[in-house]
Amino acid sequence: MSKATFDPTRFNKSNNTPFNEVLDKHLSRRNFVKSGLGLSAMTAFSGFGIAGCSSSSDNDSNPVDGTPSTPDTPNVSQATLGFESIAGSKTDAVTVAAGYSAYVLAPWGEPLNDKANAFKEDGSNTAEDQANSMGMHHDGMHFFPLTEAGDDGLLCVNHEYIDQAALHPMGPTVDADGNRTVLDEIRKEINAHGISVVRIKLNNGMWETVKNDDHNRRFTGATVMDIAGPLAYSSYLETRYSPDGSQARGTLNNCGNGYTPWGTYLTCEENWPGYFVNRGELTEEQQRIGLSTSGTRYGWDHLAGNDDERLDEFARFDVTRSGTSAANDYRNEANGHGYIVEIDPYNPNSRAVKRTALGRFRHEGCTFGKLEEGKPVVFYSGHDSRFEYLYKYESTALWTEADANSANRIITGDKYMNDGTLYVAKFSEDGVGEWLALTLDSVTTDGNTLADSFDSVASIILNTAGAADLVGATPMDRPEWASVDPFTGTVYLTLTNNTKRVDSTNPANPRLNNSFGHIIRWDEGSNATEFTWDIFVFGSPADGDEETNRSGLTDMNQFASPDGLAFDKRGILWVQTDNGADEVEEYTNDQMLAIVPSPMTDDNGQQQVVSADNQAELKRFFVGPNGCEVTGFAITPDYTTVFANIQHPRNWPYSAVATEETPDGTTVRPRAATVIIRKDDGAEVGV
Repeated sequence: MSKATFDPTRFNKSNNTPFNEVLDKHLSRRNFVKSGLGLSAMTAFSGFGIAGCSSSSDNDSNPVDGTPSTPDTPNVSQATLGFESIAGSKTDAVTVAAGYSAYVLAPWGEPLNDKANAFKEDGSNTAEDQANSMGMHHDGMHFFPLTEAGDDGLLCVNHEYIDQAALHPMGPTVDADGNRTVLDEIRKEINAHGISVVRIKLNNGMWETVKNDDHNRRFTGATVMDIAGPLAYSSYLETRYSPDGSQARGTLNNCGNGYTPWGTYLTCEENWPGYFVNRGELTEEQQRIGLSTSGTRYGWDHLAGNDDERLDEFARFDVTRSGTSAANDYRNEANGHGYIVEIDPYNPNSRAVKRTALGRFRHEGCTFGKLEEGKPVVFYSGHDSRFEYLYKYESTALWTEADANSANRIITGDKYMNDGTLYVAKFSEDGVGEWLALTLDSVTTDGNTLADSFDSVASIILNTAGAADLVGATPMDRPEWASVDPFTGTVYLTLTNNTKRVDSTNPANPRLNNSFGHIIRWDEGSNATEFTWDIFVFGSPADGDEETNRSGLTDMNQFASPDGLAFDKRGILWVQTDNGADEVEEYTNDQMLAIVPSPMTDDNGQQQVVSADNQAELKRFFVGPNGCEVTGFAITPDYTTVFANIQHPRNWPYSAVATEETPDGTTVRPRAATVIIRKDDGAEVGV
């Protein structure tokens, strides 16, 4: 099969073998294996054995619910889904499985304290109001309990981007040349980005936010953050604001998320390059990551030099060289973005830290792998762009279970997240993969080493994707969220879609213009550089032909563009979608499905992929309102409440009851919000 046709919109210009070619050969090899004509079926599947039907503290590595795993964590029985799959929905309301109710919590603009005015329908809230209220366009999130019962806790919520028309009902104010003119409007937009930490409590079966709680706070596009890891204090981060390269201002485009075994929140900087502009000559790493040469996403640099500008708050988004050195301009400002950011929600006086050792790219999610005493801590993160890569970070420090109860969580983060090895994935068609280290002595595809192109680990991190190109990583179809099965330790990853794929077809890989996406999974091997992999499920419309609908999906579970992904501690895998296919979108809005992968085994105990024979195990649980993306997942330790986020709805919410449809002819000011999902009888959700 031919190489992918050159696409000028791709930032990855390498000739590395794309994943669709690897998949083509892998599927062909699987068919050969199954036919019994040659290799043992264990070749491709040896890593996918079921580990048993109860978890232990060693396996309980990545639950999305509650506190980190500790040695005395009780065993949890594996779940069986106890709801019926629901039909698709196309309404201005959410739909949820029978026997459940859904309510709105903490919508955009809800004040966190008395410094903010109440949300105003006319859009007249100020930048100060927004700095003290829930941000815009909720995305990834996590619940951190404050009580053993889990009826009181802290919800950390990402705010990915903004809708200028919603923030400013009359539109942003511009002059005749289209330049922004009102400082407060831009400050309001900057403050609508970032993360909210909000305390919530369960009162009489209903969750409520706790206004003015000491834990409530905002991290915005202007919040000062520390830099840690290889790039800290380096010349690459030197700016007029931070001459020693120790700090960066703000976090932007926070989409996916994660958390740590020691109880901190991880937020991921995804499509941050569009917030900066270099009107001069792009550096090699700026070209690779896709920095703009024409303008910033929202025009925040337009008011640079204004008499009322504070500490170059707008000038910093223009990274064009203008001074005699980096200490005299903001040529390095964008270098302070593109990282995993660690936040301690329990300590309202702590500062956020950007963990540079985990790589610099368009991060989508950050998931830790199976924890074992005396072994490194591993984190996985995808680069969410077409033809980009999957990464793994492995700490130098070895895991100590006592650190799950650390008294200083940020110091514990320093221990595990500042020093380690960053790897990038290379997939082969025999179901075996290789983690390629991104170190100075790593061999490149032309027989040299990365030391021939980079002068330090810091320079490799700065241009992580460029280094991955050189060692021969596998370009993927938008790697997004990952999650770990608490029973098997298998890692699952969503590959959302790739509508730029233009390869020729063949019977084993017919999915040109891949708008449906799929979910891949892998098991780590006996050493840090090996893994075995397979495709778990293919997105597809129900009426797709046999080659498109490989998983045999029906009307009751068809989906496209899997995005958010989370296991709970019971082994339920929750899959959220960001639809990118008309064939599915015509039937249903974005949704959340559930499946329990571990019990899906054949007669030999080998784990199975989703197929026509077992597709009914995948059930649609929840559907969002018109125009939205369903994203972000959290669950309480007792499993009685699920939290999901509704991003960019079109005409919702009409009331606090999330399932109440906006009446025909009625228009509401759309507000992203968290949705509370509870079973009507108060029992565990999903079973």
